[in-house]
Amino acid sequence: MSEDFNMTMRKFLKQVGVTSQQAIEDAMRTAGSDTTAGKEFSAKMVLTIDGLDMEHVVTGQIKGRD
Repeated sequence: MSEDFNMTMRKFLKQVGVTSQQAIEDAMRTAGSDTTAGKEFSAKMVLTIDGLDMEHVVTGQIKGRD
């Protein structure tokens, strides 16, 4: 794999991580601690790439702040 490929992939994944964390924090804040405190929420991230027959799904749990 080329250096350009690695750099563009790392840049994309960093953007996904940072913006996803911000979106989750905003959603938790908007919902309020009465709704989120101590509760677990199921989360799912779906990654697709146009032009490739690819779909990658990641699931997990996110716990609200106590």
